[in-house]
Amino acid sequence: MSGTRRTDEGHGRLGSKLSGLAVALGCVLFLGGFAWGAVVYQPYTVPTDSMSPTIVGGDRVLAERIDGSDIQRGDVVVFKQASWGNLPMVKRVVAVGGDTVACCTQGKLTVNGKKIEEPYLPKGTEAESSTIPSIEVPENRLFLLGDERSGSLDSTAHLTEAGNGTVPRSAVNARVDAVAWPMNGMLARPTGFETLGDISEPGPLRLVLTAVVAGVVLVLGGAAYGPIAKRAGRRRDRTGAKERALAG
Repeated sequence: MSGTRRTDEGHGRLGSKLSGLAVALGCVLFLGGFAWGAVVYQPYTVPTDSMSPTIVGGDRVLAERIDGSDIQRGDVVVFKQASWGNLPMVKRVVAVGGDTVACCTQGKLTVNGKKIEEPYLPKGTEAESSTIPSIEVPENRLFLLGDERSGSLDSTAHLTEAGNGTVPRSAVNARVDAVAWPMNGMLARPTGFETLGDISEPGPLRLVLTAVVAGVVLVLGGAAYGPIAKRAGRRRDRTGAKERALAG
């Protein structure tokens, strides 16, 4: 009996150590994931439906802090431009410096003469409600449109300004990766622009969420070990007492 008791106690000590290790590792992952997310991402509330149906007014989005030089065609970006009101705005980049953009050819936007498939547009709508003349985007500037083309105050509303409605890359603060509320998840990749060159890869949001969720699981699992182990110990004691009583 004494040998069995020592073995159980050894298992208990080992379990307690593993439980503590799980809680400590869980705290590191949970807090580290949140800290990582806070450094890399910034939340924004989108005030209008100009990006509907991708993002609608009142949605809370997570945008990766990124340098404007890293922006690619198809990215949904957060930017501020003085001539546009100098307030944070969310639009989609459809052309970059050196591109020629126009609309519409058979109801589709064209960039460098290629028709762009835009599955993110509202169902049954064409790429633009009015004509976009052929515009060559100046170097280091971006041409931006809302996904809800008929009601978006985007580059088409600023064609008479210097740069033909484009904004400098330096005006971009972040790139939207996901809609956090309601929980619509990661934005679909803009594959319609792949024929023109590289498109952006998603940021580390999935890794951040994985770290946070793993941390929660480890903390809860480690914290639950103590009560579960005590309950199991009491059950073993009762079982042992019954066996001894029967044996006696």
